[in-house]
Amino acid sequence: MDPVDALTEIAYLLERERSSAYKSKAFRRAGEVVAGLDPGVLADPARLKTVPGIGDSTYKVIRQALAGEVPDYLADLRERLGPARASELRARLRGDLHAHTEWSDGATSIELMVRSALRLGHEYLAITDHSPRLTVARGLSAERLGEQLAIVDTFRDDGFTLLKGIEVDINEDGTLDQTDEMLAKLDVVVASVHSKLRSDPAEMTRRMLGAIRNPRTDVLGHVTGRLVEGSRGTRPGSTFDAEAVFAACAERGVAVEINSRPERQDPPDELIRVALDAGCLFSIDSDAHAPGQLSLLDYGAERAERMGVPPERIVTTWPLADLLAWTGR
Repeated sequence: MDPVDALTEIAYLLERERSSAYKSKAFRRAGEVVAGLDPGVLADPARLKTVPGIGDSTYKVIRQALAGEVPDYLADLRERLGPARASELRARLRGDLHAHTEWSDGATSIELMVRSALRLGHEYLAITDHSPRLTVARGLSAERLGEQLAIVDTFRDDGFTLLKGIEVDINEDGTLDQTDEMLAKLDVVVASVHSKLRSDPAEMTRRMLGAIRNPRTDVLGHVTGRLVEGSRGTRPGSTFDAEAVFAACAERGVAVEINSRPERQDPPDELIRVALDAGCLFSIDSDAHAPGQLSLLDYGAERAERMGVPPERIVTTWPLADLLAWTGR
């Protein structure tokens, strides 16, 4: 087995199971180091062990791969994670409108996210790093966002489109946390609440309605902000007038995000039902913060299928031209 492939797959699977970023980065870094090594160093165990960026775990993976074995570390991960969750709807998803990179609080470069999207067969991916208010996530100022957009514009690949986007904070007064001039340059705007989730329901309703009524908003991200499992612990979601919020989404053509991260499972089932009844569009997104997490779409698709969400009302099943006609409405 090629050691670079083994190290990269381990990093990918660690990201999918949402292990520590430190651990997955160590395997990605080792893969980069091995790719640039002289074959003589790679073949010499004593010299290989002294190479910066190669630790005990990655050394063992490299040696087992070079011996023609599937490394134990990789075999254990494959067995633990098992095959991807089967869903007819998953095969109909064409892309992902919510993903983060190292420009804000993501783990890797835009390029590595694109590689993973291509591996998954995506036709498009939106880069949606955070907006300025979320300082803990290194949110992008207008200037930094402009720099990122220039880089996104350089990506070219037949059959794949990298979309310019943002996950913009919804301010307490319902405005969006980025200049209208910058939002107008984007293909996709995901608007989310990240602060004061325990606000009075009436206040939260007004806040969300303000964002939904902004003509720049395309997707209402992780609508309650809840956490139900995982390393960050749990927290209850915000409460708001769901019928009013989803009626406004349906009226304005704003998609309700079905966030695929297992620790979120947002919206809760009962709110998906309200949004369905209101006639809302939906967007199944990964909210990926690392390449391996783009595959979390499996969970979102399975959940949407179980809830009976019609595929034609899921914008991420649409061809790119239809998607861009919608975001350009």
